[in-house]
Amino acid sequence: MSTIRFNALKEALKRVPVEIKEEERKSEAFGKNVFNEHSMRQFMTKEAYQSVMDAIEFGKKIDRKVADQVAAAMKDWALSKNATHYTHWFQPLTGATAEKHDAFFETMGNGRAMEKFGGGELVQQEPDASSFPNGGIRNTFEARGYTAWDPTSPAFIYGTTLCIPTIFVAYTGEALDNKTPLLRALQAIDSSATAVCKYFDKNVTKVNASLGWEQEYFLVDAALAISRPDINLTGRTLLGHSPAKGQQLDDHYFGSIPRRVLSYMRDMEQECMLLGIPVKTRHNEVAPNQYELAPIFEEANLAVDHNSLLMDVMERVAQKHNFRVLFHEKPFAGINGSGKHNNWSLATSTGINLLSPGKTPMKNLQFLTFFVNTIKAVHDYEELIRASIASASNDHRLGANEAPPAIISVFIGSQLSAVLDELENVTNGKLSPEEKTDLKLNIVGKIPEILLDNTDRNRTSPFAFTGNKFELRAVGSWSNCAGSMTVLNTIVAKQLKDFKVEVDALIEKKKLKKDEAIFNVLREYIKASKKIRFEGNGYGDEWEVEAVKRGLSNNKTTPEALKAKKSAKTIALFEEMGVMSKIETEARHEIELEEYILRIQIEGRVLGDIARNHVIPTAIKYQNTLIENVSGLKNIFGAEFEAHAKEQMDLIKKISMHIAGINSKVESMTEERKKANKLHGQEAADAYCNIVKPCFDEIRYHCDKLELLVDDELWPLAKYRELLFTR
Repeated sequence: MSTIRFNALKEALKRVPVEIKEEERKSEAFGKNVFNEHSMRQFMTKEAYQSVMDAIEFGKKIDRKVADQVAAAMKDWALSKNATHYTHWFQPLTGATAEKHDAFFETMGNGRAMEKFGGGELVQQEPDASSFPNGGIRNTFEARGYTAWDPTSPAFIYGTTLCIPTIFVAYTGEALDNKTPLLRALQAIDSSATAVCKYFDKNVTKVNASLGWEQEYFLVDAALAISRPDINLTGRTLLGHSPAKGQQLDDHYFGSIPRRVLSYMRDMEQECMLLGIPVKTRHNEVAPNQYELAPIFEEANLAVDHNSLLMDVMERVAQKHNFRVLFHEKPFAGINGSGKHNNWSLATSTGINLLSPGKTPMKNLQFLTFFVNTIKAVHDYEELIRASIASASNDHRLGANEAPPAIISVFIGSQLSAVLDELENVTNGKLSPEEKTDLKLNIVGKIPEILLDNTDRNRTSPFAFTGNKFELRAVGSWSNCAGSMTVLNTIVAKQLKDFKVEVDALIEKKKLKKDEAIFNVLREYIKASKKIRFEGNGYGDEWEVEAVKRGLSNNKTTPEALKAKKSAKTIALFEEMGVMSKIETEARHEIELEEYILRIQIEGRVLGDIARNHVIPTAIKYQNTLIENVSGLKNIFGAEFEAHAKEQMDLIKKISMHIAGINSKVESMTEERKKANKLHGQEAADAYCNIVKPCFDEIRYHCDKLELLVDDELWPLAKYRELLFTR
């Protein structure tokens, strides 16, 4: 094999697992590097502590005097942990996190210095707003933007830096990050859900959205990854023939975790414990060298922050173990890709999960209320949900018989479907005593028993009810959870708001009792949202046909799906719920469309480079060897040489054919890319999606065929069998 590939494989095979000594229990390490409630009590004054807790629990503002006290306490705590710098840690619209480090250092004159960090530095910083994606909100010459402290997400120490979670906004006030709209959406769901909860429990003062993400990922040896320009520049393999053995034996899933991988996991989990990320589950996933980890559920804002931080931790720890983490949704063709299932629920200040039935009919009616309203919200905004999980990388995964299809539907199980079918027949208006008894005892009252037996799940459903939560299974592994969580919480908040208006109107105008009004409104919602419910196989062709009949969208590509993000319906939704202005909504659409274009453009350039500068020269080199062999046989056998050189000559012809195919397709792709680059916005995205991107498969076909024909000793790129089975 080539020298680079040989050395990479040799390095990979001699890796020794890094032994990690766990000197303390996870419970003892948990949150040690987090400025949490325990640390605040130790370092803050009572006034400062109470002010921060009021900000967290009730959204109250912290005045400047108290901010100085908080900053002083935070600095003392950070210095006690050997921190040397601080940073505002935020999530710009790049999908990654951002930080600028400043030292706890100030000169005093006379050659003296001191550690300094005040309320001003804590509350607000000023990064360059024009250097991050802004979708036209800011001109290049208008650089001012602000990061502002988010006290609801605790500060933490990462390495020797105090990281302060913040929002990021333009000088003119528009959100330039993922966190700000999420916080607004969480405020909206709190307001709407709390108002509805008052029907059932007057003591509820707050409702929190909770999130439990499941992070799937691949691990490949770092040396092997470096030998692949496509992995380094795009996060996935743009070519490579499938190995003889892939995942067909199902022997990797839940199998014994390889020692080197386990060593990495233990090291990474230790870092997570210190940072307060409550990771709990780890296991082998379906594909070779694919793994998953999952945490305990948390409040959604904190969970989103933790997932963003986790991805950075995973990459940094991987370097120590000579691994490369691949978060791309489809890094290898022919085997399962990776997702990030988002498990979502709502919890009250009284400790009740609103998507879990209770012990009384009234508690079960509360469950039904939030259950049905969520389904109705998904029904009304299914295209927006599809848009929220759209990306160039996730397009490879959706509907690929390993992930949910691009058609958004809701799975609730046959038993709960039967309950909703019965509720469709609720009388329009006041209920008779018999109807009340039947509803409360025989239908609503039996929901806990139904859920106890309703354990089956539908892995082909993009939005499935799984007992006490809904699971949005279509989110991509590379994505920031904030996007989909902002949409989900906003649409449910809007739905609950409308629900309360309708119930109150029935109580006031038609003089219905509260539970009668609730049943009547729920009945109409069940009827109106019935077409979004689907219990069958989401992978089947029949479902696509059925979805068209039902009027459901099937936006298979990102450019197609993103149109819903700038629709009048979406803009009105976000403006009504106070989540995003029209300018902010349109800016995000422009940014995501541009990102799609750039990712496909980069992949096209990388593929063209590899095909022409790696694959073709290698193929020609091997072809020349064959030609020399044929020439030698001719010298030996004379006119009879063809009988002895037939196989070699066939190989030469095949290699020539594939080389010609690569050259022709790369040339076509390059020309189409030049045409697409002259277009803008939706037209450019459509051109890259429908004209440029299809060239990739054609180029790959010829490259992968050459991989099978060319001498393994010459092939320059690490092969699938090495990337997937070297651990």
